[in-house]
Amino acid sequence: MNDKLLYRIPEVAEHLNISRSKVYELLKSGELPSVHIARTRLVRKVDLEAYVQSLPEAS
Repeated sequence: MNDKLLYRIPEVAEHLNISRSKVYELLKSGELPSVHIARTRLVRKVDLEAYVQSLPEAS
């Protein structure tokens, strides 16, 4: 990841290697928090990192 503090939904999807619709599911369920600035939904870098850390490791 780079020095950005906020990520747009397509960037989150690309980083997690999932679809945008799956990102929206995570947002709706509360698993991945977001913020609104104007009419744009963004994910904070710290929330994205925390979500990744919360994922179970593959065995």
